[in-house]
Amino acid sequence: MESLVQPDRLRTRIRLWAEEEIRFGNMPPKSEAVCEAVLYRGELGRGEAGAVVNTGARQARRIVSALLDCGVLASQSSRSPLRLEFPAKLASRWMPGLFPEKSS
Repeated sequence: MESLVQPDRLRTRIRLWAEEEIRFGNMPPKSEAVCEAVLYRGELGRGEAGAVVNTGARQARRIVSALLDCGVLASQSSRSPLRLEFPAKLASRWMPGLFPEKSS
């Protein structure tokens, strides 16, 4: 299973996805930093997001909100810590060996 998921490369795949989404204007700048922090820590308190991205609370909330809206982050409530999700729409991108592309 480890060879299919390639966990050692997961960070790079998530970062590349976030950087691409930022470049296309789909995510706010510094979104990759929040994703990386949640990946390494397991969860991130909402109040810690500003320190992670070195911005004010308003910008941090904007980044977190965008990541929640696209399904990359989740939280049990509006005050609960953030955790990384693995949305189905990103499965082939984040874990390419686990979900091979369909051949026609």
